[in-house]
Amino acid sequence: MNQIVVIGAGQAAIWAAKTLRSEGYTGLITIVGDEDHAFYERPPLSKQVLLGEATHESLQIFKDEVVAELNIELLKPVKVTSIDRQNKTVYTNTDQAIPYDKLLIATGSKAKIPVEQWASYDNVVSLRNIKDSLRIEEKINKVDKIGIIGGGWIGLEVAASLSKRNIDVTLYEMNDRLCARSVSQEVSDYLLNLHEQHGVHIRLSCKHLDLNQSDEDQSVTIHVNSSNDNDTAVYDLVFLGTGAHINKEIAEVSGLETSDGIVVNEYCQTSDPDIYAAGDVAIHPNLGFCIQSWSNAQHQGVIAAQSMLEHRIPYEETPWLWSDQYDKNIQILGSPVDIEHCQLMVRADEDGDHCFFYLDREKKLRYLVAVNNNKIVKMAKRWIKAEWPLDPEVLKDQSFNLMKIKPK
Repeated sequence: MNQIVVIGAGQAAIWAAKTLRSEGYTGLITIVGDEDHAFYERPPLSKQVLLGEATHESLQIFKDEVVAELNIELLKPVKVTSIDRQNKTVYTNTDQAIPYDKLLIATGSKAKIPVEQWASYDNVVSLRNIKDSLRIEEKINKVDKIGIIGGGWIGLEVAASLSKRNIDVTLYEMNDRLCARSVSQEVSDYLLNLHEQHGVHIRLSCKHLDLNQSDEDQSVTIHVNSSNDNDTAVYDLVFLGTGAHINKEIAEVSGLETSDGIVVNEYCQTSDPDIYAAGDVAIHPNLGFCIQSWSNAQHQGVIAAQSMLEHRIPYEETPWLWSDQYDKNIQILGSPVDIEHCQLMVRADEDGDHCFFYLDREKKLRYLVAVNNNKIVKMAKRWIKAEWPLDPEVLKDQSFNLMKIKPK
């Protein structure tokens, strides 16, 4: 095997390259990225960077000398336009034809824009990459009042960061509660109370919205279509946190099996045995949907690289992500699928920080939302992996030390 090509230059891509080298691969590694920047962490963009506590330069996953030692051919900003699977060649918008023995698709996701026209408004922004972050950075110091559309994790993180910057924030959510697709009513209520305590105005059940930008000062009006014809508000800036678009197009036009993302097996292998997928774009082999998280991208990149080298290690990581909002570190472990059928146990400490445990019928932990409690998350990973049954009364007993629950 002489050449491996990676489409995408994010978390999954650089971890795949690092794993290939650490596993002894000495052939060519070509990584094709469509951004000006490569190999950086995205989660801090909506938190530390937006707060001015971190720079874009500090987001690099590995130091320059570590990347240099990997001996990667990095092409950027370059876009892959097609894959010739029969001749095992990748073609780019710069008229390059790159042969491959194995190919990894790690194209990630981008911000979903509900109405195409909104993307043309100068003061309507989203946040998925450094380019977006730089655009927001140019505007934010002139902003007194901002409207956020979308009450998922990215919308809430941006709301928290801007509120801490003393900007007046109003958040509009289509559903009747926050993060409705990923957490229970109790956790939604917790998040709502958290943000309202910090002065964020939350508008729920805003199913139909219109945006209009003024030609005079580029302010943006949000109109909620309701029985109240005067339900409008004007903002200096509007942020779209309306979900993610999975960048699966190159897989679709290449004839690979796709659904909401690229279908892969437990070794991150697609329907073409020489093509792999990892990160946001790849459907989790056990859960059946894409997992958009830093840790998932890293671990899948590692598994894909090992699989290319015939080291058949299945991907079995429990989904894990986190969100920093105000002084709260919120960690989410496991899958929210069917949590409505789970028994919920809530553990709250004297500081008002909560842990929400979801147990299945066999009392095994299936999902956890923990606030400011990294120790419990670490233990819970062991409980889930061992499928260890738990005592619901013990979980909510604040006097009991959960660190004593150690599966064999």
